[in-house]
Amino acid sequence: QLQLVESGGGLVQPGGSLRLSCIVSGFSFDDYAIYWFRQAPGKEREGVSCITSGDDFTHYVLSVKDRFTISRGNAKNTVYLQMSSLKPEDTAVYYCAARKTLSNLCIYDPTRVDFWGQGTQVTVSS
Repeated sequence: QLQLVESGGGLVQPGGSLRLSCIVSGFSFDDYAIYWFRQAPGKEREGVSCITSGDDFTHYVLSVKDRFTISRGNAKNTVYLQMSSLKPEDTAVYYCAARKTLSNLCIYDPTRVDFWGQGTQVTVSS
């Protein structure tokens, strides 16, 4: 059974940092790109970052570029999202997602995701 389990969300002040973790099981990392999406209240789910299979190509959307960093853990079954210089507009439920592909192209289309985690709440507020 394929599973993605997120953790690490919480309440943080503007300018602060958080690290989200996504532990994956039940499939080979080599066949999947791992994404982070987020969804704020009343808004559509949007892609944030992805790391592709094989050569670990990474990509970030413009709103988080230079503030967020996606990476794989040494055990290769964990993907992290290090978030720094957080802003109130980063407040959302953050989801880890997996899409089966061998491409280095990050496609932030929720309908093309194969598996989702349950989400973790990130709140940026003073």
